[in-house]
Amino acid sequence: MLAEGGGPVPRLSRLGFMNVDRTRMPVRSRLRSRGVPTVLQGHEVLCTTDIVEAAETISEFFGHTRIATTQQARADFQATFNALRFVDVTMAYLDFRGPARMSVPQASDDAFTVHMTTAGTASVSLDGREHPITAFFALVVSPGTGYTLRLGADSPQLVIRIERPALERQLSRMLGKSLDAPVVFEPLGDLTTDEAVRWHGALQLLSSEVISPNSLTQQGIGADAIEELLVSTLLYLQGSNYTTLVRTQHRRSGRAAVRRSVEYIEMHLAEPITLADLVEASGMSARSIQAGFREDLGTTPVGYIRDRRLDRVRAELMQALPGDGVTVTAIAEQWGFGHLGGFAALYKRRFGEPPSQTLRR
Repeated sequence: MLAEGGGPVPRLSRLGFMNVDRTRMPVRSRLRSRGVPTVLQGHEVLCTTDIVEAAETISEFFGHTRIATTQQARADFQATFNALRFVDVTMAYLDFRGPARMSVPQASDDAFTVHMTTAGTASVSLDGREHPITAFFALVVSPGTGYTLRLGADSPQLVIRIERPALERQLSRMLGKSLDAPVVFEPLGDLTTDEAVRWHGALQLLSSEVISPNSLTQQGIGADAIEELLVSTLLYLQGSNYTTLVRTQHRRSGRAAVRRSVEYIEMHLAEPITLADLVEASGMSARSIQAGFREDLGTTPVGYIRDRRLDRVRAELMQALPGDGVTVTAIAEQWGFGHLGGFAALYKRRFGEPPSQTLRR
C-alpha cells in the first residue's frame, strides 16, 4: 500500500475496517487541512468537496451516516478525515469546513467511539434531547446507538474508536469473569474531573509513541499494552452498566484460584504452561482452578491460555510490515501453535478472518 507521494505506509496507518484504496491516489484537496493534530498529520484518508463521497467514507468508520448542510454552506463544503490505527484502537480527526449535521441512525455494531470537540461549537441529539459537546464534555457512543451531531463552522472532532471485541475482552480480564450483557456506556463524559486526567494522559502517551520515530511502538512493540491502558481508563472513568463492578470488585474479582492462575499465565504466556504449574503458582487444587475458570470466565484454563496466545499472535500480525519478513507460521509457532491448520481455524473463529488476511492489511 502506498501513502500520498508514493512512499511506504507507516506501520500504524492501516485501517482494517475501512476501504483505504483511495489513499493510493493523491487526495483531492480544495483547501489545506486545518488544525490536524501532529500525531495524525500524514494520515489523511479523505479530503473532498463531494458530500456524498464524504458520507460514504465516514460511514465505514461510524456506521451508516447521513451528512447535511445549509444551502449556503454547501457551495463551500469540504470534509477532511484523518485516521491512524494501532491494533484495536484508532485515532481520527474529522473536520467540515462549514456547519453540518451528521446523522447516524445506528452506530456500528463493531466498535465504541469517543467524540471530543477540539474547537468551535457542537451538540448531539440523543433520544430527543440536545446536549452540548465541547472540549470539556465528550460523547461516548456504544454499538447500535442512534445519534445526530450538529457541528458549527470550524468545529472539528477528535475521535477514538475502540473495537468492540477488544473492549469486551479487556473488561472480562478486569472483572475476572465473562460478561453477562453487552457493554453500554453513559453517552456523555465529563473531561474536567481529576479522574479524567488519566484519559488525557493515556491519549498523550498514545500520541507520543506515534510521533517519536524511535519509540517501541514504531518498532512493533507495545502497542497492545498502550491500548489496554486506554481501554481500561475508559472503562474505569466512564459510567456504564459495569461501572460498579469495575470500580469495586475488579480489585478482588473472581476467586483466588482464578486470579492467581491468570497472573501466572500472563507472566509465562510464551512458555509451556501445565495445570500442575497453575496448581503450584496458585496454591489451589486442580479442581478448584478448573471450576473457577468455568464459573468465572466461562472457559477452561487451556481455553484461556489459547485465547490469550491468539490475542498476542493477532497483535504481532497487526503491527507487522512487509519489510519485517514476518510470516504467519513463525508468529504462530512463537506462541505455541505447532499445527498451522488447526491454528488458522481457531484464529478465524476468534477474530472472524484468517491470520493471513490480518497480516496483509
